[in-house]
Amino acid sequence: MAAVSFVALVGAAGFRATPGVLMDPLHREFGWSMGTISAAVSVNLVLYGLTSPFAAALMQRFGIRAVVSVALLVVAVGSGLTVFMTASWQLLLCWGVLVGLGTGSMALAFVATVTSRWFVRHRGIVTGVLTAGSAAGQLVFLPVLASIAADSGWRVAALVVAGAALVVVPLVALLLRDRPEDVGLVALGATEPAVVEAASGGAARLALRALFDAARTKPFWLLAAGFAICGATTNGLVGTHFIPAAMDHGMGETAAASLLALVGIFDIAGTVFSGWLTDRFDSRVLLGAYYGLRGLSLFTLPSLFAGTTQPSMLVFIVFYGLDWVATVPPTVALCRRYFGDRGPIVFGWVFASHQVGAAFAAVAAGLVRDNLGNYDLAWYVAGLLSCGAAGLSLAMMAGRRRVLVATG
Repeated sequence: MAAVSFVALVGAAGFRATPGVLMDPLHREFGWSMGTISAAVSVNLVLYGLTSPFAAALMQRFGIRAVVSVALLVVAVGSGLTVFMTASWQLLLCWGVLVGLGTGSMALAFVATVTSRWFVRHRGIVTGVLTAGSAAGQLVFLPVLASIAADSGWRVAALVVAGAALVVVPLVALLLRDRPEDVGLVALGATEPAVVEAASGGAARLALRALFDAARTKPFWLLAAGFAICGATTNGLVGTHFIPAAMDHGMGETAAASLLALVGIFDIAGTVFSGWLTDRFDSRVLLGAYYGLRGLSLFTLPSLFAGTTQPSMLVFIVFYGLDWVATVPPTVALCRRYFGDRGPIVFGWVFASHQVGAAFAAVAAGLVRDNLGNYDLAWYVAGLLSCGAAGLSLAMMAGRRRVLVATG
């Protein structure tokens, strides 16, 4: 289950890698401003997050396999249709709406659902591995897509991503299973089969009920606010604008994309290690440390850009890669700690805040670049916000261990 889920997440990650690679080609071909293209990225990021809790509820009602298979097909359709674009509204529809919905159905709430159902022992480290697969897959695609876009055009790169998503569909349909009890097993580390209660009402009602109950608690808002900042400082800012920012300083697009891919490689180690730490230490302390260190690194970034890759930039890439999504395993653990069996759905809502923060940062950074001519202000504000997220995470230590008892 972990292996198939990992491959599915990597297969869906390709199109989420394309904004940073295709922003400049789209700007050159169509004349669209960075703000216009960033708006499409913003729609994608918002839907990627807002779809997540409803997808988690759909998985609870209709099964993981059905939801993931349909999601991959939607990603392939959205990616393939982009080759016919002639107007910016079509970019919003294909890149923003279709791909946002498809990838959102396979977001980190999918990871939380799989690990919650199939693992008791090693839940943290498996969460780290799957999270790393999603994030690192996105970043490792970058140099490949940049090379294809440079040699054959951005349309070929989009079709490659559509094909990658389609290839994974048969694997998911044949091998993915909903619960260990379906194949006569129990979750790894469990002593007896899980008692599965049928959820009452539709998937939308289930997702909204989880939100309304969680929203009455302080930990939910602290987690959501911190994760919104996490999204703003990763997907929204660095993931979307690092390549254009590097190109502003004379670096080639493929070289800049390779640096982001290097972030993805170190992200694997950092997130898996974070999962190992989550199994052993207080997740609130871990989040405080991760966000604080991220803030300090972002303060240094504006001074590191140059026409060529300097050793100091490589140090930043390694450090930032280790911290990229290290926040996910402790956040998933805290959602389950505070909200019990509803943890995956609540995490879906927390993840939605992550994507709202990412969407805001994607647009805001684009506007900063359009109006000031550089991204420096965006990097400094992101550093301040990350330090604030560290404080929000540590504030949870004054709360109770469990604030909501899940009942279906």
